[in-house]
Amino acid sequence: MHFDTLIRGGKVVDGSGNPWFYGDVAIADDRIQAVAPPGLIDPSQAHTVVDATGMVVCPGFIDILSHSILPLMADGRSLSKITQGVTTEIMGEGWTPAPFGGQITEPLKHTIFYQKVAGWEEKIRTWTRFRDWFDAMMEHGVSPNIGSFLGGGTLRRYAKGMAMGPPTDEEMATMRRVMAQAMEDGAMGVSMALIYPPSAYTTTDELVEIARVVAEHHGVYITHVRSEADAIFEGIGEAIEIGRRANVPVEIYHLKAAGKRNWPKLSKVIEMIHQAREEGVDVTADLYPYTAAGTGLASVLPPWAAADDKLYENMRDPEMRAKIKAEALNPSGDWEPMVELAGLDGVMPIGFHKPENQQYVGKRLSEIAEMRGQDWVDAVMDLLASEEQVISTIYYLIDEDNLRLELQQPWISVGTDAGGFDPAWAEPLGPYHPRAYGTFTRILGKYVREEKLIPLEDAIRKMSAAPANRLGLRDRGQLRRGFLADVVIFDPETVADRATFERPHQLSVGVRDVWVNGVRVLENGVHTGLKPGRVVRGPGAK
Repeated sequence: MHFDTLIRGGKVVDGSGNPWFYGDVAIADDRIQAVAPPGLIDPSQAHTVVDATGMVVCPGFIDILSHSILPLMADGRSLSKITQGVTTEIMGEGWTPAPFGGQITEPLKHTIFYQKVAGWEEKIRTWTRFRDWFDAMMEHGVSPNIGSFLGGGTLRRYAKGMAMGPPTDEEMATMRRVMAQAMEDGAMGVSMALIYPPSAYTTTDELVEIARVVAEHHGVYITHVRSEADAIFEGIGEAIEIGRRANVPVEIYHLKAAGKRNWPKLSKVIEMIHQAREEGVDVTADLYPYTAAGTGLASVLPPWAAADDKLYENMRDPEMRAKIKAEALNPSGDWEPMVELAGLDGVMPIGFHKPENQQYVGKRLSEIAEMRGQDWVDAVMDLLASEEQVISTIYYLIDEDNLRLELQQPWISVGTDAGGFDPAWAEPLGPYHPRAYGTFTRILGKYVREEKLIPLEDAIRKMSAAPANRLGLRDRGQLRRGFLADVVIFDPETVADRATFERPHQLSVGVRDVWVNGVRVLENGVHTGLKPGRVVRGPGAK
């Protein structure tokens, strides 16, 4: 048999969790054709022979929590992900650009990437089906494989806009119909981000109704739980309840106990997940390996401040400002008070667009308030009104010891919670969370090689076979004959993240070569420019 590529002499970690072994991996077309003992395959049978001596050869990594929707429109190469060994990106936390229609009138969220992707705006208006987005991305060309959940916020907005309150029977019927269509178009399931409007306006019963449609199409309910902080037990309990009532697998995004006062609760959360699994509820979770989270500055305000899509209008209305300020300073307990959890010194806005606000980039909220001569709530509301976008913000509120404990759990996988960037165009846009550049390599370098917290084989399983199985991708995530050839070669002695909160736009090191569907997209650490990525679809796709 003739092969396109023969990778020889490396330590093969096949993704299953089994111990590494020396072996050769042969690729023909888009598939792995053999994983053989070293020297068994004659090099003359291969068009290209790659020497992996001293290297690890493993499956490509699957980012189960990617925010590359807009970055991939701007640059299909996804450089910061490919250089971590990521070959598949799964998107959709809370929001997707499709389907467009219903009560949705604005095609794009106003983010730091808006100007780079504004040319897509008219295209998005034609994406009336979930699959239209995938089709457009395949025409555009992408280096990694891509898949997505249907954003739960998009689903609710399609039927009900940004209004609070329970859906009418007609609105609920619309959500069921749109959810079923998305599943047939290849959605992995539904993704609810329950601290963000409009998902924050949903009830448990509403979520169960949507999750039942997902279950009918063999998908997954994936969620940013309603509370990762003071009400974390209730937040995790709600996710488990939805899994039980809807008979649907559950994935919990970026598991954490947020805020120092909540750090001791994580061990109980882990017990809750173990207990649910023992009772037959299929619940798993993922993480990113950093002690700071990243989301919008608007998250320091109560979610109802954005009701009816009037967030920025409310920032200018004296009566609404007074109500919002009173709630922000004395939270009622039914939302995540991010300033209370992180402290003013633990809130660092970084995503300002306007020139007059650049002086605040990387300053703590305490400093910004002092610079402006305001209390912090007025400073936040004025800046949001000025920018008219959520203002990307870093929140320091995660415990390192908790992170280590999570990483050791058998049901944990890995997600960046970030997009894929190229420093050449991303750095001028301003700072960003380093997880976009270093999530997977940080685990391999810091927690596997340096701290020896988990074995290499288990780390790679958490990055490949575990998320593939969670998503129903039965021919990816392992180095096995017949599986699609998403393959990574990295140096176990040098693989590491380089991105920091102070200097985030730095590519990882140590990942030498990457193949996606049998095509080499990274060669000796340099992106080849090729875009062989495909759409990966959920089990309900027709």
